[in-house]
Amino acid sequence: MARFRALFGNKAMRNKAADSTALHLELGRKGENAAENYLVACGYKILARNWRHSHLELDLVCRDKEYLVFVEVKTRQNADFGGPEGAITAAKKRRLAKCALFWLKEHDAWNIPARFDVVCLTACGKTYHLEHYRNAFDFSPSLGNSHAAWQPW
Repeated sequence: MARFRALFGNKAMRNKAADSTALHLELGRKGENAAENYLVACGYKILARNWRHSHLELDLVCRDKEYLVFVEVKTRQNADFGGPEGAITAAKKRRLAKCALFWLKEHDAWNIPARFDVVCLTACGKTYHLEHYRNAFDFSPSLGNSHAAWQPW
């Protein structure tokens, strides 16, 4: 590494890191586009995309008939390291639930039944293998640390 820097300088190292980050972000953006197109084709209405509260983010917020649906999209180049499903950890679920609380509060949507869906995409050339997990996880129990249930019904 030091020899590489000596030959090419720190700028070359930064550009290589920026390129790999850009490729990762581009893959995620394309995956979110594919997931959005799929959900719209399934009859979902997209209410928000990449909705943020502080450092928390909801990839897609949708309406599916009477349900408000918080959709997490996971895209991977291949199925190595467990594929996209492996990225939905307990900690990730807690962060999604916390962000959903802020969305519900900001939109005064407490009276609408809600669920969490996960859309996992794995690149297959120029297309994707897509798995849609409806009601992928439930957060009717508390968020831990004596917090109230994520939705009050």
